[in-house]
Amino acid sequence: MDELQFQATVIYWRGPAPFFFARIPDEIGAEIGKVKKAASYGWGVIPVSATINEVSFQTSLFPKDGTYLLPIKDAVRRRIGVTADDEVEVAMTIGSSQPRF
Repeated sequence: MDELQFQATVIYWRGPAPFFFARIPDEIGAEIGKVKKAASYGWGVIPVSATINEVSFQTSLFPKDGTYLLPIKDAVRRRIGVTADDEVEVAMTIGSSQPRF
């Protein structure tokens, strides 16, 4: 799959481990869904390399409500200066080929 580019809203997850995520737009989630069996390493989790505001990092998408959530690590979030309800431009590839942040 080629690089995916999209705009997403940052959300705050208040679960047992608070975290920030970018919600993948439904149409992009549908594209990811086409390769999820081949890309997932279990439980529907899909490894990705992502870039937001020129900061690249590796993480794994989590399936949620028919699409996916892109976790935004705190170190990344602080560098790019985003918080809940902010809009971000994301460039993302399935798999993990970029160096770890």
